[in-house]
Amino acid sequence: MRLKILCALAIAGVVLSGCSLPRGAALTSEVLREQNAKEPTYSVVAVSRSNVMQVAGWPGTGWSGGYNWISAKDGPSGVAIRPGDFIKLVIWDSQDNSLLTAATQKQVTFSPMEVSPQGTIFVPYLGEIVVNGLTPSAARETVQKAMAPIAATAQVQLSVEPGARNSVDLVSGAGKPGTYPMPSRNYTILTLLAEGGGIDPTLKNPLVRLIRDTKTYEIRADRLFAEANKNTTLRGGDKVILREDDRYFTSLGATGSENLIYFERESISALEAMSLVGGLNDARANPKGVLILREYPQKAVRADGVKGPAMRRVIFTFDLTTADGLFAARNFKVNPMDTVLATESPLAAANTVFGLARSVVGLNKSL
Repeated sequence: MRLKILCALAIAGVVLSGCSLPRGAALTSEVLREQNAKEPTYSVVAVSRSNVMQVAGWPGTGWSGGYNWISAKDGPSGVAIRPGDFIKLVIWDSQDNSLLTAATQKQVTFSPMEVSPQGTIFVPYLGEIVVNGLTPSAARETVQKAMAPIAATAQVQLSVEPGARNSVDLVSGAGKPGTYPMPSRNYTILTLLAEGGGIDPTLKNPLVRLIRDTKTYEIRADRLFAEANKNTTLRGGDKVILREDDRYFTSLGATGSENLIYFERESISALEAMSLVGGLNDARANPKGVLILREYPQKAVRADGVKGPAMRRVIFTFDLTTADGLFAARNFKVNPMDTVLATESPLAAANTVFGLARSVVGLNKSL
């Protein structure tokens, strides 16, 4: 029996010398072999609870964007006057020989005046008065002060109606894209989405993008729906675009899936990434050799390797057989464009050799 096994191993060795070992993933030692070279082209960082927060402070990679949003409390005032609104003025003046009212009248009502693109309205005897951005009460006080030189005792009544120019565009990704007039200053983004037929159900991991003037804001739809303070008030001229979150990382090696994995949440930890790829292959994977490959921009490289990587290309290693490694993986954030590689266990390679040996000499039948 021993002679048969030795012969089998010898024959398997001859077979393996002429071809590569049939397996699906690299060994950890193969991937990290270059780290001991005189001039390695990458650095290796073993991630643990002691350094995971330090690594988290390094510059981001794989994505030039960033989620930033205007919370409801930071949005435009619900009653602020904007160009295109209509101002209705009623002036009460009881003095004799008033410039504004007739002898038999004590008040004068002006036809609704549209706020100009410059944010002004024209009032007879007063000229152009700036009301843009003011609340109705502040605008009333402004008109009152401007009137004091010609009618010191006059009283001003002012009301505002949102104008037709105050509308927002729902550009794409909704059931009914189009231009929507704002019926009031309290028109929120969730109201717009409801009127626009909601988010297209074919969008995966949808994002909500708001373009206002020259700035762009973005938030994941699930977060917008979950947090009340994100339901920001819209402003005339806003443009809303609904699209898919196209951030992804690559899964390779002895995992349940070798594919592009798209971000299902705003951030994903290394441990969550393992779940998203279907976990490690029980028969092949090396839980001590989970690697994340990442490339940093040259400007992020730091000689001290503390506030930034020591080299552009970095391989982060995780040992998922220890509590320290599991906690580190739970707190390590995967970046877009990262590659998550589960290396193959050396035991799996050894089993392959013995399997070949048994097949060569027919030990399966004799044992």
